[in-house]
Amino acid sequence: MEWLTDPQAWIALVTLTAVEIVLGIDNIVFISIMAGKLPKAQRERARLVGLSLAMLIRIVLLFSLVWMMRLTAPLFALLGQELSGRDLILIAGGLFLLWKSTMEIHHKLEGPETARGTAAVTFAGVIIQILLLDIVFSLDSVITAIGLVDELPVMVAAIVIAVLFMLVASGMISEFVERHPTVKMLALSFLLLIGVALIADGFDMHIPRGYIYFSMAFSVFVELLNLRLRKLSPAAVVGNDAARAK
Repeated sequence: MEWLTDPQAWIALVTLTAVEIVLGIDNIVFISIMAGKLPKAQRERARLVGLSLAMLIRIVLLFSLVWMMRLTAPLFALLGQELSGRDLILIAGGLFLLWKSTMEIHHKLEGPETARGTAAVTFAGVIIQILLLDIVFSLDSVITAIGLVDELPVMVAAIVIAVLFMLVASGMISEFVERHPTVKMLALSFLLLIGVALIADGFDMHIPRGYIYFSMAFSVFVELLNLRLRKLSPAAVVGNDAARAK
């Protein structure tokens, strides 16, 4: 517990917590969308279980550093590219995200007529899908933590704090997404982007996360402007257009 009196450890804790929260945005978006498919009474429970699993998986991975290091060892080569266990998990997770996001967008665009033919959504089914993506998202999160901090207690504390923050934020994000269908479509587009980034990482073609997060933030900013415009009455919009025309 010596790190409790070390100012450098506290700085590392704050930094790593902030990074973990940023890295958890994609996790929150996916959990929010999947939980939104359930009846309203089960959504909060699904978010709680999903984020609790995310925290548990991250902590288990931190305590399995030897296994984590083995994941980076090349297993075989494909088209001249060496692939490790981590690469395969990232590629599989990216493909799953692409498939899931595409199906969700298809259902939204095609309407309820085609949705009736799909299988009923169950709580267990949603949790299993969240668990699979939690594993993929946790790999990046844990590898980042190992690269930034040396003390294991600091890593665990940062992950716990970040997940607690995500628990609070996920409810607000989920409600906002459910109230605004265009925001949900934007969130699904983000998941498509993240899926492509995961596949690229798996093939050792790293896309800087800063570019991805900037494009996501800019898209959200534009969508917020659109939401603000929609709140204006049609008369106010016409009046503004007429005033600009003069």
